[in-house]
Amino acid sequence: MSQSLKFSAKPAAPAGRFVPADHARVDFTGGFWQSWSQTVRDVTIPTQHMRLDEEDFLEVLDFDKPAGPLARPIQPSGLSMQHFFDSDFGKWIEAASYTLKAYPNPEIEAKIDDIVEQLAKGQMADGYLNSWFIRREPEKRWTNLRDLHEMYSMGHLLEGAVAYYEATGKRRFLDVMIRAVDHIIGTFGREPGKLAGYDAHEEIELALVKLYRVTRDPRHLELATYFVDERGVMPSYYDEEARKRGEDPADYVYQTYAYSQAHMPVREQGQVVGHAVRAMYLFSAMADLAYENDDPTLKEACDRLFDNLVGRQLYVTGGLGPSASNEGFTREYDLPNETAYAETCAAVALGFWSHRMAQTDLNSKFTDRLETVLFNGALSGISRDGEHYFYENVLESHGQNRRWKWHYCPCCPTNIARFITSLGQYYYSSREGELAVHLYGANTAELMVGETFVRLKQDTQYPWNGDVRLALNLDKPSRFTLHLRIPGWCRDANVTVNGRTIDLAACTHKGYAAITRDWQDGDEVRLSIAMPVDRLYAHPAASEDAGRVALQRGPVVYCVEETDIGGEPQRLRLPADAEITARFDADLLGGAVVLEGQALEAGSEDWDGSLYRTSPPVLKPKAFKAIPYHLWANREAGAMLVWLQEK
Repeated sequence: MSQSLKFSAKPAAPAGRFVPADHARVDFTGGFWQSWSQTVRDVTIPTQHMRLDEEDFLEVLDFDKPAGPLARPIQPSGLSMQHFFDSDFGKWIEAASYTLKAYPNPEIEAKIDDIVEQLAKGQMADGYLNSWFIRREPEKRWTNLRDLHEMYSMGHLLEGAVAYYEATGKRRFLDVMIRAVDHIIGTFGREPGKLAGYDAHEEIELALVKLYRVTRDPRHLELATYFVDERGVMPSYYDEEARKRGEDPADYVYQTYAYSQAHMPVREQGQVVGHAVRAMYLFSAMADLAYENDDPTLKEACDRLFDNLVGRQLYVTGGLGPSASNEGFTREYDLPNETAYAETCAAVALGFWSHRMAQTDLNSKFTDRLETVLFNGALSGISRDGEHYFYENVLESHGQNRRWKWHYCPCCPTNIARFITSLGQYYYSSREGELAVHLYGANTAELMVGETFVRLKQDTQYPWNGDVRLALNLDKPSRFTLHLRIPGWCRDANVTVNGRTIDLAACTHKGYAAITRDWQDGDEVRLSIAMPVDRLYAHPAASEDAGRVALQRGPVVYCVEETDIGGEPQRLRLPADAEITARFDADLLGGAVVLEGQALEAGSEDWDGSLYRTSPPVLKPKAFKAIPYHLWANREAGAMLVWLQEK
């Protein structure tokens, strides 16, 4: 990591709120995330730019040339994936920028500068910036917020611009996007002459909060607040907009504005519905605004929605949104395994939301979910080689699911890339007199607790091992509270400070152990978390998983692949009393803890061509091996199963 970094002079957060660490000040020095981070930096970022070029995404920025044939044809819904190509290189710029802050790369920086110059050249005189409408349908801009993703694309460009400015100090892209935001401010709102609309695909809202934290321009926060407050207000803006286009609102392809969480005002919502990624982006923005505006009504709505998601609609892997038809939710407890949609983007966005919630309310129920998606449902979206991906993340396969190097709608690759490249910010937060450790993994972090500089080093093999050593180096003695997250899955933990045991029962609140003392340079904290193999069972209403069991060790959910057992795992029956052991397998895709044990397999040799018979199949002993779910589909094609039948 570059040693020339300086702490950003950002304005303080609202009173009482935690501020996440600067991601570039957290260096993954070994262990689990070192190789992942390096792979994304050295392989994923360059190859994603290559794919964007090969697939004609960057061609849309050639504003001097007449628009050519569509790279992605118009769908029956009237939408082309090309409507939001801008969002994909916006996210790529964001992901790449996160790496540049600590690891400068002139070649990558030059590629970003080239994109920025093309955007600046194509931007309209009034600040409007969207490649689709500028090149193809300028007369139709702002006529279909319901379907065409205009502000969604601008939001991702804006996030990229903020990240690039913070990484390099260059203002060119940021100034371009501030002009675009000025245009939006002049176009939308409740004032006479403005459009009282908002984009159906949420994203601009959380991007505006990021911009506000850089500029401190109250108009940026006010615009984000307006978009959230206006969503779901009836009569619907989308009905009015459709009639202006000469369409009948009743012909809307999704029939209900719940698809976009616009069926009722956000503060009245209590069940997570509609498109999963849209929902997570909206709730992330709501959490941001609850934080910045000190708005308890938004916080209360977020709490209700979070509990509904986690308690009734979340896959054990942290995946969410079971249905392909709406890329989202159906009914509570509907969690099919083989047809799970569970889009990578949705899991990543749940990580965003969970982390934001924890900054206002230090509660491990939020960071537990962040950890779940991080090690499972989001990380499964990228291959171990860093250049193949999953859009859907199923929990059962008969071998038909393989990773792809690019996708017809490649929103997920850049999303998982920006998640991993900004990972450091999720590990720590601080505020005056307090430092919170949310996640565990080998790293060295440079943090500010009030006016005190703290260099904190984590030595651990987490998530493969539950022993964590935290060494504190301080520029001066300081009294503050160190909050250590005790994971919700943990049933046995021990903490010592300089060898002295801490009474966890007395100091743990909402899943965080609070240790207040006068800290000295060289103090050492040790955390030991027991990691037995846990058997997980689903709620009876989740009927797909009835009679089945999932295996988890620490934060890692496991699956069984055909390549490890020489047959389909769907035939396995795991006895309730089967002993399961854990061991580290150094040869498995860079090294991972695997689970092994003795199960039973349903044989078919004596069925003589029959499909049905009056006696059950004969069960015979079968050794099995389970691997971390995030590593599946990195080897030979074959079947996979998370929820094993239990006998």
